[in-house]
Amino acid sequence: MTDVDAVVVGAGPNGLAGAVLLARAGLRVHVVEEQPTPGGGARSVDDWVVPGIRHDLCSAVHPMALASPFFRGFDLAARGVRMRTPEVSYAQPLDGGRAGLAFRDLDRTVDALGPDGAAWRDLFAPLVRHADDVVAFLMGDHRHLPPHLLTAVRFGLRALEQGLGATWDRRFRTSEAPALLSGVAAHAITPLPSIAAAGTSLMLGTLAHATGWSVPEGGTQVITDALLADLDAHGATLETGRRVTALDELPAAHAYLLDTAPGAAARILGERVPPRMSRAMRRFRHGDAAAKVDLVLGGPVPWRNPDVGRAGTVHVGGTRAEMAAAEHAVHAGRHAEHPMVLVSDPAVSDPGRAGAAGRRPLWTYAHVPAGSDVDMTEAVVARIERYAPGFRDVVVDARAIPASRLSAHDSAYVGGDIAGGALSLRRVLSGPALQRDPYATGVPGAYLCSASVPPGPGVHGMGGWHAARRALVERFGIRELPSLAPGA
Repeated sequence: MTDVDAVVVGAGPNGLAGAVLLARAGLRVHVVEEQPTPGGGARSVDDWVVPGIRHDLCSAVHPMALASPFFRGFDLAARGVRMRTPEVSYAQPLDGGRAGLAFRDLDRTVDALGPDGAAWRDLFAPLVRHADDVVAFLMGDHRHLPPHLLTAVRFGLRALEQGLGATWDRRFRTSEAPALLSGVAAHAITPLPSIAAAGTSLMLGTLAHATGWSVPEGGTQVITDALLADLDAHGATLETGRRVTALDELPAAHAYLLDTAPGAAARILGERVPPRMSRAMRRFRHGDAAAKVDLVLGGPVPWRNPDVGRAGTVHVGGTRAEMAAAEHAVHAGRHAEHPMVLVSDPAVSDPGRAGAAGRRPLWTYAHVPAGSDVDMTEAVVARIERYAPGFRDVVVDARAIPASRLSAHDSAYVGGDIAGGALSLRRVLSGPALQRDPYATGVPGAYLCSASVPPGPGVHGMGGWHAARRALVERFGIRELPSLAPGA
C-alpha cells in the first residue's frame, strides 16, 4: 500500500474514534484490524443455532454512548442509531423475592429503597444534577485540573467513602441499597471495596439516573457500523484479517495510533521504544477476567420478583458481603463458589431482538480468575436460577467462551481481562507508565489509545479521541478540531 498520513492498529471503538477524528481533519487514514470483522468489543454476531437471534460479542449495554463527549459530537441518533433506554437501568435480586431497583428516575429509586432512600439521594443527587461535569471530569485526559472543581471534589469524597473498608458500610441500613451499589462496582472486576470500584459505581450510577443505561436497537454492531460508514465517507481505508507484529509491516506514516494492549504495542514498536517505557508496557498488569455465556431463551427470565424483569441489566451477586467474597476469591486466583454474574436482557427495551416463537438472547458473563479455561455455563444458569426459579426450563441453547479464549475474539483481552488492565487509581490516571502524557509510547508519532489509557474501559471512544488530538497537534500542526457532526 502507498504511504498515508496516519495508521490505526486495532478497530475497536477507541481506534475507530481516533480514525474518525483524523480522517475528518482531511488526513489519509488507514486502519488495520487482525480480526475478520472490525469493532473489537463492539460487535454483534448471529446465533450459531437459532435463526434471527443476534448476540453482542462483548459490550451490550452502553451507559457512556449517550454521555461520551466523542459520541455526543458524533451524534449517533442523527446517523440512524436508536438507543433504547429501559425504565429500570439495573436491578439487584436478593433472596426471598427482594430486590434493589435503580430506576432511570432518581425519585422513583429513592422511594423504592425505603429507609435507605434518603441516603441514596444524598449520594447521587449532587452528581446527577451535574452529570455533564462528572463526565467531563472522568472522561478527560487527566492532565489538567478538572474544569468543574467542586463536582470533582464531591465525586472524590464519595469515592473515598465507598472505596474504603472502614466507611463503605456506614451509609446504608438495609440490604437492598448497598447490594444495588456494589453490583455496579463489580463492573470493575476488582476486589471490593476499592477506590477504582467505587469510582466505577459512582460514574455508572450517575449515568443510570442521568441518561440511562441504553442498548442500541438491533445490537452493539450498529454503533461500529456508524463509525465505519463515517470513515468510508471521509476516504479512510480499512484492512481486516491482518495481525501486525512490527511497525515495519505498516505503511509509512507520520502518526500511528495503537488500539492494543500495552504489551502488544511494545512488541510492534520494538527497539524504538526507550528501555524504561518498554519495560513498563511489557510488564503492564492485566486484571481479573470474565467468562462469557451467551444464552437463547424461550421466553423472559422468570424472576421471582417480577420487577427485576423491567431492568435491562441485572447484577446477580447476592448481598454486598457475598459479592465482596466472590471478587476476593477471583482476585486470589480461585473460582468463587457463588460467582458474580452480569446479565443483559436486550429484548426488555428492544423487543425486536426477540426472534420467532418468542425466543430471545440473554447476554451474561461471570467473573473468573485470569486465564481460566472453565466453561461457566452451569455456574451462570445455577446463579440465575437462585433468583429466577424455573430458569433452566426456558434455556433453549447456550454457548460458552471461557476467559482463556476471549483473546481469540480480541487480542487486547489478555487472559480474559476485558477492562484493558487491572483497574486502580494509578492506572486510570496515568496509563501503563508514570509519565506526563499517558498516550505517549516514547516513540515520536506513536500513541497508545486503547482501554489501557485514560479514561479506561467502556464504549466511549475517548481514548482514541485524546490520542488523535495529540497526533493532530504534534504531527500535523492542526489545533482546530474538525466537527464530528453528520454532514460536516
